[in-house]
Amino acid sequence: MTVNIGVLASGRGSNLQALIQSASEGRLGDAKIRIVISNKQAAGALDIARANYIKAVYLSVEGSEESRWSYDSKIAANLAESEVTPEDGLVALAGYMRVLSSEFVRLYAGRIMNIHPSLLPSFPGLNAQRRALEYGVKISGCTVHFIDEGIDTGPIVVQFPVPVREDDTVESLSDRILAEEHKIYSKAVRLFVEGKLRFEGRRVRVLA
Repeated sequence: MTVNIGVLASGRGSNLQALIQSASEGRLGDAKIRIVISNKQAAGALDIARANYIKAVYLSVEGSEESRWSYDSKIAANLAESEVTPEDGLVALAGYMRVLSSEFVRLYAGRIMNIHPSLLPSFPGLNAQRRALEYGVKISGCTVHFIDEGIDTGPIVVQFPVPVREDDTVESLSDRILAEEHKIYSKAVRLFVEGKLRFEGRRVRVLA
């Protein structure tokens, strides 16, 4: 059965582009990216979606100030219209810069993935690459994890290490991490689509 994917993005959409390319090359298994939703009207991710004939939706945050769920319920409605359901869909966050409501996380429990530019649980939240350099770590990297109700605290699916060079800047380290993000996100999505991920408490077991 095809797994329908909805992508939430706020920025330029490089991880979205990587997922689209992986899908076109058959590297996501039996999956189809059905919709891209952004809270930013000028997000490059929306242009990428349109260029690839994928439904692109901008949802303004205006009028949704009373609660995060008042906004996220609109996301859920658009996902449902594109057949990305809580029963058999997948929501992939790709540079999405809003914290999801508890109601949305519970609705799509076990079906929301995120990519983060550090080896979690180190450096959750914003500016992970800068904080890694400031801390003086020798190895950084990236993590694909499921979303829970915390900030970058959900069960980890895949990680990849990236050595920190003595002459690294935030930009150079970010670029090398991003190159690996593009690879492991597609790997994690394929594992999900193929039914090879199993929750064992906080751990995500990858089945052979």
